[in-house]
Amino acid sequence: MVPEWVGAGLYYRSRQVRPLTEKDTIVVADFDNKTGDAVFDDTLKTALTVALDQSPFLDVLSDNRVAATLKLMTRPVNTKLTPDVAQELCMRTGSKAYIAGSIANLGNEYVLGLKAVNCQSGEPLVQEQVTANGKEKVLDAVGDAAAKLRGRLGESLGTVQKFDVPLEEATTSSLEALKAFSMGRKIYGEKGAEAALVYHARAIQLDPNFAMGYASLANDYQGLAELVRASEYYTKAFELREHAGERERLLITARYYENVTGERDKAAQAYQQLIENYSRYPTGYIGLGNVYAVQGKYEKAVEVTREAQQLAPERAAPYGNLANLLLALQRLDDARETIREAQERKFDDDILHNALYGLAFLAADASAREEEQQRFADDAATSNFGLSLDSDSEAYAGHLRMARELTRRAADSAMQADSKENGAIWWVNAALREAAFGNSSEAKQKAGEGLKLYPASQGVEVEAALAYAMAGEAERAQSLAQNLNQHYPLDTQVQSLWLPAIQGQVALTRKAPAKAIEDLQPALPPIEYGQIFFISQISCLYPTYVRGQAYLAAEQGKEAAAQFQNILDHSGIVWNCWTGALAQLGVARANAMQMKASSGADADAARVRALTAYKDFLTLWRDADPEIPIYRHAKTEYAKLE
Repeated sequence: MVPEWVGAGLYYRSRQVRPLTEKDTIVVADFDNKTGDAVFDDTLKTALTVALDQSPFLDVLSDNRVAATLKLMTRPVNTKLTPDVAQELCMRTGSKAYIAGSIANLGNEYVLGLKAVNCQSGEPLVQEQVTANGKEKVLDAVGDAAAKLRGRLGESLGTVQKFDVPLEEATTSSLEALKAFSMGRKIYGEKGAEAALVYHARAIQLDPNFAMGYASLANDYQGLAELVRASEYYTKAFELREHAGERERLLITARYYENVTGERDKAAQAYQQLIENYSRYPTGYIGLGNVYAVQGKYEKAVEVTREAQQLAPERAAPYGNLANLLLALQRLDDARETIREAQERKFDDDILHNALYGLAFLAADASAREEEQQRFADDAATSNFGLSLDSDSEAYAGHLRMARELTRRAADSAMQADSKENGAIWWVNAALREAAFGNSSEAKQKAGEGLKLYPASQGVEVEAALAYAMAGEAERAQSLAQNLNQHYPLDTQVQSLWLPAIQGQVALTRKAPAKAIEDLQPALPPIEYGQIFFISQISCLYPTYVRGQAYLAAEQGKEAAAQFQNILDHSGIVWNCWTGALAQLGVARANAMQMKASSGADADAARVRALTAYKDFLTLWRDADPEIPIYRHAKTEYAKLE
């Protein structure tokens, strides 16, 4: 189709010279808006950035790195990138060129100019000027000018043609929607997801076919741990993914499979394709690392996350993710070093602080834990996370009354922050530990609270089902399991981790330990260790715990001891989850069982191991609430063994 405007270009260098190489980074400056129309403010810069981001050749300096560099320049992060500021920023970041844009109007005609300037010399490299016949043609003009600029800056004609979706298709035909989207993008960098989602919601209201708008809104809710809301918008973005450039289309596809259907292999394939096409785009590596973590492939996750860290040292996400991955691998010193590096860069990320809490708990550093708790408490949006973490820590030590109060406060705090899903998660977390501690009625009551509050949440449903199974409500648990199987038939973690744990526990409740062991086969490593993103810890290793209980019920003490010891050996995954505490009791019971099944020296050795494990557990629970059923049983068992 022939556009309704014409363009002219001017070289400042020979056609034989490639002004840029694949190793060069460019800075996009703000447009000089001479029209007086505020709709073009920020909007055209966003449009140009999207157009240039389609290129696998050009590397546009990210918003995060721009903000970080502006801080080093002692300028506000929202400083307008005039040519002078852009040139200074360009030089500080070691970039090769900046691109300045301008727009002016003559009646209904709009004249747009793009100019790529060498940062060091200040000399122009390439210049484009185009005219749009009407306001509605401005985005088309920006896209066409950007495509021509890409070729003249050194990109091959083949990739320009292959990766050049018209801007109206890659973004939106509505300037107003793009302006709202641009504001959301800007606010996200300044104030975070909660502040940005208002603008992203406005963008899709103005254009219901705006794929990038839905994807950004989904990311906002994902960042706030509102996973059901995020899933709704990821689905809509996926349905509209053809209305996006190649890079965004692959990202939308990956996140849909990752967060909606749960098909992690397909998500990994999309991220790998994203990395192949856009090797300098860190988000592809970050996403692939997250997928590997859910699959329990932590070594692979570390590898790709380190690549993201090298590509985007100005971003906090790779540091927080890497700290958790290193914790999962029991590399605690490396995790501390990663967090120290992040702190030196002045990162203040929730994931980092969550990992710091985990490290403080593992080191039994009460003051460090209190410091992290205060940090969570200072932010209304995150206080519920801190309260839930402390609830888990109290329960780990057998302080169940205090844990219950903290759970109630965490759920209330989540509700005040308009996060019903988080509140429901805290209730079903509490239900699981109540069931494990022997309080069946409390467990069923709290599981019901969670399901009532947010029944649509996958996380709420899987934990409630397991809690019901542990509390003896096999039929209720089985009904929820059937529902999960129906709604998430392709979800890797539901099918290979949660359903085996639920079915295994149901079999135990029905006094069928052999069937429980069989049901738990799909949950073997590496998926057994996979990260669970809706809980505070990396994972509680529920299948491992249930398998240990099944071996106890089957009177296979040696096998049971191995399962419980596996939990203790992965404290960097479990942290302060109740499974870590009760695993010590499981080791004791398993060795007591081996003692009874052995004789002579073998029986004596098993007795010593059992006594040691009982002492470890009772020391941990030395001031536990005396009415907890499993605590009373443990004391009785220990007394008999002595």
